[in-house]
Amino acid sequence: MRRCPYCKVNIAGDLGKCPLCQSKLGGSAEEPCYPKFEAQKKRSFFYKMQLLAVWSVLIIGVCLDFMVKIRLPGYPDLHWSLLLAMWLVGFEFGIMRQFKPGTGSAGKVTMMVIITIAMWCVTAYFFGLLKITLDLVVPVVLAATITANFVLALIDKNGNTMLYLLTGLFMGLVPSIIYFFASAKMPIAWVICLMVSVILFAGSVIFRGRAVAAEFQRRFHL
Repeated sequence: MRRCPYCKVNIAGDLGKCPLCQSKLGGSAEEPCYPKFEAQKKRSFFYKMQLLAVWSVLIIGVCLDFMVKIRLPGYPDLHWSLLLAMWLVGFEFGIMRQFKPGTGSAGKVTMMVIITIAMWCVTAYFFGLLKITLDLVVPVVLAATITANFVLALIDKNGNTMLYLLTGLFMGLVPSIIYFFASAKMPIAWVICLMVSVILFAGSVIFRGRAVAAEFQRRFHL
């Protein structure tokens, strides 16, 4: 058994330093008291590797943009490295969300879609593609996300049906209404997105009605 010569305490396991004073332990090591998480170490290593790659790309992009003055063809005044930085930050935020405990699939998918849509709209604005993005790309992506939430609501066994329902309805109904009152008309893609949202909301209630009622009672203490 390990023993600290300063704290005068015995330390079980295979620690090399005292957990109290960080002094080097004497004696012989024993079997580890806690299992080693090799999978977690591998995930941590790969995360650090991709983080290094992201920072490398960001630094190279900024240097080429602001120092070497390399511009995109047809966009001489556009600092493309700032858009690149925005996308890389969004990518890193998405990676961190995947490892954040206590966050369900609906929350992760919805948050990443919202962030991606916002970044795509900013990018489309500088490239002159904002109108087609708002009229076509955004509703198509939202409809696909609502469909994914519907599928997840059917297969989820952890009692998170209410979250899938609300995110699906929110992502289709609210943006469609805002777009309608902002532009006084609604493109066909937004109409389809609104219909998909309402139909799949009803489908989730039909197929998961008992789960919805049970979760509603649990969340609101009824």
